[in-house]
Amino acid sequence: MQIDHAIEAEEAGLKADGRSAAPVDLRRNLSSVASAMRLLKMFSEGEVEIGVTTLARRLGVAKSTAYRLASTLVAEGMLERNGETEKYRLGIALFGLGALVRQRMNVSNEARPYLFDLREATNETIHLAILDRASIMYVYDLESTQAIRMRANLGERKPALCTAEGRAMLAFQPREFVDAILAEGFRPRTPGAVTDTKQLRRALETVRELGYAREDEQSERGMRSIAAPIRDASGQAIAAVGMAGPVQRLSNEVLARYAPLVVETASVISTRLGYKALATF
Repeated sequence: MQIDHAIEAEEAGLKADGRSAAPVDLRRNLSSVASAMRLLKMFSEGEVEIGVTTLARRLGVAKSTAYRLASTLVAEGMLERNGETEKYRLGIALFGLGALVRQRMNVSNEARPYLFDLREATNETIHLAILDRASIMYVYDLESTQAIRMRANLGERKPALCTAEGRAMLAFQPREFVDAILAEGFRPRTPGAVTDTKQLRRALETVRELGYAREDEQSERGMRSIAAPIRDASGQAIAAVGMAGPVQRLSNEVLARYAPLVVETASVISTRLGYKALATF
């Protein structure tokens, strides 16, 4: 949001043009952020649209201030303005954020016991990740008990294309979505990261053929991982189960032995979420 950019610049002691500036009191900007949050919380099922005059009165600010706050939120997709009534309503961007939270909670709750079982069977670090456009976000992390192991902080994000979890999900997304992600590109995390679009497309094709993804030292140096997609009742790949560990321990033979366990874990969780795979004969 524009407010956030202003705060970041002020915290860095910079003017808008990048020159040094004298330290400023951030209380006004922080108050604006708080006011924006209060504004969003005013909407409810019983009051889906609110005019700027009412917003200003409830916030205890001038009408012009309420208008600027609302306009900023409209620009970010957090609010929408009804052209007929000239009132504001919650925007689609909030729906997307809410869907991510609900998805994370549902998947985490259903997946938890099976992730423990997978960690018990492999004694390697087990991840649960969801896709947020071009990034993955870890929502569950069960570390290996071994001395050398991989870990991921909850909420940590990584480029989807350089992770097994990200590739496992991207391989089953609509082509238009994948094309957009590939066009954006990403900043490599390791020297071995693949950034060539053609190679990445082939990697996603391999995921669709095998049913799981694999990455070798493209996310973290010295680590490799495999992951399989989790599907919801509609068949959409909404999350992924990943297993990761050091290259010295996860040889090709070991990965080949563990891959069916990862795929089966993802399949069981998918079934718990209502997914019904098509029968094959």
